[in-house]
This record gives sequence, structure tokens and C-alpha cells, in this order.
Amino acid sequence: MERLEYIIIMPLPTLYLIAGPTASGKSAQALELAQRLNGVIINADAMQCYRDLPVLTAQPDKKACQTVPHRLYEVLDLSESGSVAHWRQLAAQEIAQTVAQGRIPILVGGTGLYFKVLLDGISEIPFISNEIRQNIKAECAQLGLPGIRAKLAKLDPCSLAKIKPNDHQRLLRAYEVVTATGKPLSWWHASGQRSEVREQFTIMPQLIMPERETLYQNCDRRFLTMMEQGAVEEVRALLARQLDPTLPAMKIIGVRELGAYLRGEWSQDEAIAKAQQATRNYAKRQLTWFRHQRLEEGS
Repeated sequence: MERLEYIIIMPLPTLYLIAGPTASGKSAQALELAQRLNGVIINADAMQCYRDLPVLTAQPDKKACQTVPHRLYEVLDLSESGSVAHWRQLAAQEIAQTVAQGRIPILVGGTGLYFKVLLDGISEIPFISNEIRQNIKAECAQLGLPGIRAKLAKLDPCSLAKIKPNDHQRLLRAYEVVTATGKPLSWWHASGQRSEVREQFTIMPQLIMPERETLYQNCDRRFLTMMEQGAVEEVRALLARQLDPTLPAMKIIGVRELGAYLRGEWSQDEAIAKAQQATRNYAKRQLTWFRHQRLEEGS
């Protein structure tokens, strides 16, 4: 009698992705889904990785965190510079741990690049020492940004061509990489490693994209709520630390505006209006980015 062999194919675990612009209702959607599916919420928002600014970065409140587990919130000090590579490593660990616990991982956030590198991979750029960073800052102080731009034009013209004139952070990043590694940033990007997430999980993406006017109204209302919840006090404590103004935390929306108010440069109403405008501008950029991306497909 012929022997029959059976192959049991186990279903892939599910990975939920909830993305969209700021003030679109992502956190509420993720909370509802996590409660229904025994899920764990994993942060995919660059600014919500920082500690001590829970109001200004619109982090989930204590009630939400007590309802379901929330991961990768407040994992960085305000004096640190977070990176997409570091987040990807931490997110992969949290996803694996969540699955091992028999729970459903739910990534939620508005940093589109985080979703992209998780699904499609990222170039593995070597660690840049703090000594090199400080040397480059000193060099920048001596030469000025035009001087750094001129040097980068010789060392990595490919990367320079993609950097906007006012994007000083990306300019210095490209320069420090080629200085530290001897290879241009464009080379590292070309040699990037592919992600295996698509093969390991059933991806369930959800892109929340409200109508623009509705989204802008949400942005305005939310900043007023932030003011009621202590945003000014958060900024006052941050500025008291006298951190490097080029740090990511110093560029969080509301820090510059409320800082100007605390210094007496703007009235409170002016600071609020400017912060609301900055939030709407940011939401508009996010809308544009997500419209050109498909989370469920490779790029």
C-alpha cells in the first residue's frame, strides 16, 4: 500500500501596522484593536521615543497603558539622538517577544520611514563615535555649512544632490558618515540589507488618512489640549537642561514656539498659533509621504 505523507503548513503570525499623520486618531484605533485581539502596541513614532515630553509628543495616557501593554515609548533621553536603525532593532525584538507570548504585535505611529525600514530593510551604517561627531561640529563651526557642503560635494556628490539646501541635519549626517567610514552614505544605502518581515508575518496594514480640513481642525484642538495638560511646563523643564539645539528633541513641535513665549518674545496666543501652524504643516508633509507609499507592498 502506498504511504501518504502530509505536510502541515502553519499559518504565519499576524503583524498589524496602523499609520497616518499626526492627530488622525491612530492611537485610539490601535488601543481598540489591541483590546479586541489581545495585542501589544509598539510605538513607531520617532518623537514618542523620548522621555519627559509625554504631553507635547501626544503619548498614550496612563489609562491606555494600563489597559494594554505599550512598548518603545520613552526609551530615549532628550539628550540622545535616536536613529531609524536603532528603532528597527528594538522593534524587531519587541515584535518577536510579543509573538512568543502568544499576543498580537500592533505597530502604530506617524514616522513613515520607520514602517519602510521595518518592511524593506535598511543599510547597516557603522556606529559613529561621539568623538567624530564633536570633531565635525568643531569643523562646521570653523568652515560654516557652505564649507561642509563644498567638502561633501567632493566626497559624496550623490548624497548631496538629494539634500535640500536648508536640511542641515542630513548634510552633517552625510558628512560624518563619509568622514568616519571612508565610504559615502550613498554607498551604504546601496549595500543595504533586505528585511525578512514580509516573509515571516502576514502584514495587516491600516492607513488612516482623514480629510485635510478635518485633520487640521484636529491638530488645532489637540495643541490647545496640550496647553491645558502642561505643555508649557514640559518645555520649561527641557530648556532648563540647556541641551544642544540641534538635537531631535529640541525640534519637537511646540518647543521652539513655547520657548519663545517663555522668553517673552511672543505672547501665549502667538506661540499657540505658530505651534498650531507648524503642526498642520507637519501633518501635510505626512499626508504627502503616505500617499506615495504602500505599506503592504515592497518599494
